[in-house]
Amino acid sequence: MASSEIKKEYSNGEITIVWKPEKCIHSGVCVKTLPEVYDPKAKPWITPEHATTAELMSQIDKCPSGALSYYVNS
Repeated sequence: MASSEIKKEYSNGEITIVWKPEKCIHSGVCVKTLPEVYDPKAKPWITPEHATTAELMSQIDKCPSGALSYYVNS
């Protein structure tokens, strides 16, 4: 059975951020930590080029719901 889970990906070239909106609990950790990257009113709402890869990884590791994850581009 195929998964119907929605996921969106945003890359800065070094890593790709994966966002799964169905898992998001809207805690706001992402927006509070890196407001220059996460803007819920913008399209796209995630602009990973506005922070370093290390900053992005650190923030994503703090996402309480697991809605945000990342993988390193090869």
